[in-house]
Order: sequence, then C-alpha cells, then structure tokens
Amino acid sequence: MIRSVLRRRLRGAALAVVIVLGPLAAPAHGAENPAAASHPAASHPAPSHPAVDQVAAGRAVGERPPEVVALRDIDPTIAQEIRYAGWHNFTGAPVPGYPQAPLGDPQAPLGDPQAECLLTRQAAEALHAAQQQLVRSGHGLKVYDCYRPQRAVDHFVRWAADSRDQRMKAEFYPAVDKSRLFADGYIDEKSGHSRASTVDLTLVRLRTAPQRPYFPGEPLTPCTAAPQQRFPDNGVETGTGFDCFDPLAHTADPRVSELAKANRQRLSTTMESVGMANYPNEWWHFTLAAEPFPDTYFDFPISRG
Repeated sequence: MIRSVLRRRLRGAALAVVIVLGPLAAPAHGAENPAAASHPAASHPAPSHPAVDQVAAGRAVGERPPEVVALRDIDPTIAQEIRYAGWHNFTGAPVPGYPQAPLGDPQAPLGDPQAECLLTRQAAEALHAAQQQLVRSGHGLKVYDCYRPQRAVDHFVRWAADSRDQRMKAEFYPAVDKSRLFADGYIDEKSGHSRASTVDLTLVRLRTAPQRPYFPGEPLTPCTAAPQQRFPDNGVETGTGFDCFDPLAHTADPRVSELAKANRQRLSTTMESVGMANYPNEWWHFTLAAEPFPDTYFDFPISRG
C-alpha cells in the first residue's frame, strides 16, 4: 500500500513528467483499482492516440486524449462540487492542476466554477446510467472528484510530508497523526484518479437545497462527528464527511447509523450495476472495472475545452 520512505526522499521535487507504471502492490488514497483481480489490465488495452503515446513514452502530456470527456456533456443533471478546486479539502487550499478562483471571487468558497469533472467516456456513460436508475427513487449523484492530474497527486505527497501544515486536521484526519498518512495508506505517489476512470461521489435528493459554501478560516468539526455537527453537505447521510481519513469511512464499517448503512448500500449497489467497483476503505470511491487506461497516469490540467 505504501511506497518506501527512501523512494519518497529520492523522488525530490514533483516530476513534471508522467510515466506509465504497472498496477501498484496495494491500494492507498486515490490509487485504488478494486476490480483489478477480476478485470486484468491486459484485457482492456488503451486506445491508440498521440497523447496516450506520449504518456507511454514517459514524456510530458500537454493535451487530453479524445476519450476523456466532460461529464457535463454526457449528463448535465449530475451535480458537481469539485472539492480540490476550492478550499474545502484536506489541504485547505486549491490544488495544482484544477482551475482556481481568486479568494475574493464570490464563487471562491466553492472553487472555480470552471472546474469540471473529466472522465473517460466509458466512465461518464456509466455515471449517466447510474443517474437514470437513481432518479426513479428521487435521488441523483453528486461528484467530488473525477480525473486528477498527476501534478495534484505530487502536491498531496509534498503536503503530507509537511508536518507544519495542520490547518485542516480537525475536520479531515482528527484521529490520525499526519506523520501516519503514508504508513496508513491515505496518501500515495500514484492515484487511480489520474487514469480518468475513477470518481468520488455521493447521493443527493433531487429536490435538495444548494450546497452551502465553505469559508476559509471557519471553525472545523470532525468528519466523524454526528451529522448535525459535521460540515453540512447537501448529500444524503453516509456516516462521515467526504475524504474522511478514518476507519469509520470504510464502506462496511458497522458503527454507522442504519440510515448511513442504507445510503452506502444504495450507492454501492447502483454503481456496481453499471460496472463500477467500490474501494472498501472509502464509501465514496468507485473505479470503472473495464477502465480503458489501466496503466496510464495523465497530467493534463483540468478544463472543459
């Protein structure tokens, strides 16, 4: 699950080059491929495209391949709250590779409105199929993160190594010492999100209120607290907040309420029915079983165009 400390130190500054690696030995935050055992990479070769060939050759990627699309163009009814484009995430600031609104901008608390969920077309169509199922029961999907550039993952590695930056601990890792984030598998040097077929999401009710903005500097409460005490998310009750570095966020943790269990089950069952597998340590995390780029880690910045 964890890359060695020696390797992290040798890594030094974040590379501007993306390289292709084989499947990781075990999952970590964002690096999961829960369906790898039943869907070997060899059975799903990546389509041929110059941008993909650049990645395979280990060169920098300046464009996204045509197989990666904006989710909004496939299903505009799916809600989007791209957390890493704003300030409400475990780093406490917008993350490199995502569009970033100036702090004085009225949209800044929620992140740049130009931030988009990008996914391979196959993954986006799977979410569209899930959305069509959920609307029958008055529910829908809300995505927190989709494709994640490698430069963002590199930023997480640097952040995790900085013991001085604890500004968001009280909410996102209240019971975990930051020095343990690598050892406990919450942060790693590669993420399945960079392959563009992994998504973090939750359920919302179709007639729910808009998401309340997070304002930098406001008081934080633990992601494991009771629902009335946690930061108010307009998604359904799931037992923890999103990106909660705690065992309570494990999909099958028995300590959550019956309502949270039911909502986690509804989400998992729906996503599995469209070919997306859950990572059991994060109730929000799903990867397309037949992902088209199982060994490719992209680094193009996020934009709709």
